[in-house]
Formats: sequence, C-alpha cells, structure tokens
Amino acid sequence: MILIEQILTPGRCLVNVPGGSKKRVLEQIASLVVRELPDLDSQSIFESLIAREKLGSTGFGNGIAIPHCRLAGCNTPICAVLHLESAVDFDAIDGAPVDLLFVLLVPEEATDAHLELLRQIASMLNRSEVRESLRQAQSSDRLFQLVLDAQSTQ
Repeated sequence: MILIEQILTPGRCLVNVPGGSKKRVLEQIASLVVRELPDLDSQSIFESLIAREKLGSTGFGNGIAIPHCRLAGCNTPICAVLHLESAVDFDAIDGAPVDLLFVLLVPEEATDAHLELLRQIASMLNRSEVRESLRQAQSSDRLFQLVLDAQSTQ
C-alpha cells in the first residue's frame, strides 16, 4: 500500500499561494509539479485536472478540494499540498470557498492505489484539528511536517 508520505515532498507543499480562480489554481498546481518532475508536461497536467473537474467538482467541503486525475506519462503517484492566501470558489459540495488543496496525480492504470490514496487524504481531512493545523502553517516545510504528523496519527 502506498502512503501519502511516500509521494509528497517538501517542495510540493506550499503556503500563501495566490488564488484568484479555480482555473488559475489548477495552472499553478501543474507548474509546481513540473518544477520537480520536468519529464511531465504542465499543459497535460492542467488539461487532465480540468477534464476531471468537468466530471464533477473535487471540492470536498470544509474549504478543502482534492483535485486528482490519472495522467499519461506519470510513473508513480504524486501528491502536492497548497494553502491559498485567499480562498477561491471551487464549486465545492457545501458551497464554501476552498483554501486548502491536496492534489493527487496517478498513473493511468493506478486504479486501486488511486482510490486508496484518496481515502487516506479524505480520512485525514475529516478531522477538524488537522484542517486547522494545516491552515496555521507559516512555512512550506511546516506544512509538509504537519501532513506527515497527521498521517502518522490516523
């Protein structure tokens, strides 16, 4: 079983990310991932995330979204965490704007792993104390550490 801490790096945890719009946030996610994984294409990542959003919003509720998609050329699952400086409308199921995003990119064939990782993220973010601690992180390194801590206490 793959765990979040195996697919998340400090470089893919960012705080005070400018929001603007759902589209702009998804563009920033694609740019962030490509900085660490230049073999992937930011336009393909963006288009895959947009295509997934068209199937139904990944806005989870409580100010959280979990944008995710299967991605050609992705060999292993990739996770990123962003805390936006100001919340954006993400068409979330509860109507609340989103300021905390957990991004999951998986290989095209990764069905069981994909679902298990989504379950881990959702389970962690169902806890209000975890959501609040993540929102209080003042640095990207601290955000990364808080995610690891939250995972180890599930």
